[in-house]
Amino acid sequence: MTLKTAATLDGRVAASDGSSRWITSPVARRHAHELRAQVDAIVVGTGTALRDDPSLTARTADGTLAGTQPRRVVVGYRELASGARLRGPGGELVQVRTHDPAEVLRVLASLDGAPVHRVLVEGGPTLAAAFLRAGLVDEVHAYVAPVLLGAGPAAIADLGITSISAAVRLEPVSVLPLGPDVLVVATPVREV
Repeated sequence: MTLKTAATLDGRVAASDGSSRWITSPVARRHAHELRAQVDAIVVGTGTALRDDPSLTARTADGTLAGTQPRRVVVGYRELASGARLRGPGGELVQVRTHDPAEVLRVLASLDGAPVHRVLVEGGPTLAAAFLRAGLVDEVHAYVAPVLLGAGPAAIADLGITSISAAVRLEPVSVLPLGPDVLVVATPVREV
């Protein structure tokens, strides 16, 4: 289970007016598509699906669809628009009508066809927080752009943490420059 975020240096995923394209550079976005091509499913919440109208596809450097496409999973109770890009070309669309991250994983494990072993949680802040609170994140891929907004939604919604001693701590695995951006890969430090 990989959690992917793309945020400004001050941790914002969108400006206060809601605009969010593009925080990261084309180099970082190409890298993110390479990551998408390596997973079995990409998961977003209905809020992200309705607000951003993503296609959740893996694309090659020239913009065409990669040969293998991950399943596109939308979590939540709201309906997608009939013309949503998620209904277009790409991997199978799976709607999981729950807010429970563990239930999402149970549904993915029970799907017919190719098994789902590698899952990428891509959006948004509420879903990211839910998977972190549930302790289901194995790795975080944080794309950080040298941009400051000062306001707007944070990359991770409220985790219910009230003191620094309760913070979710991460162990850095790698730091990769991607054009002007940086990818930090880290794993949560598990309490023993």
